[in-house]
Amino acid sequence: MRTHLAPVTAEPTVADLAAIDAEWPLIAAELDLLDAEITLLYAEDHGGPTVLDWRRLRRAEARVTRAAAELPARIDPRRAA
Repeated sequence: MRTHLAPVTAEPTVADLAAIDAEWPLIAAELDLLDAEITLLYAEDHGGPTVLDWRRLRRAEARVTRAAAELPARIDPRRAA
């Protein structure tokens, strides 16, 4: 059992905000992917997913892949290819 709690900082630091800013394209792409997956799940109850639903999913997956591949360059610009 924990007997102490970690200290809570009132606000994020500049470094925290910079890290969030660098990761935001990946976070946004993952949210789009989640939304596309949810749409597919709901479509099962309404006649099945359409061709456009599947296309949206594939495009969202591709955006996640691109954003993940670009993340190291955003975090450390010296690693840009």
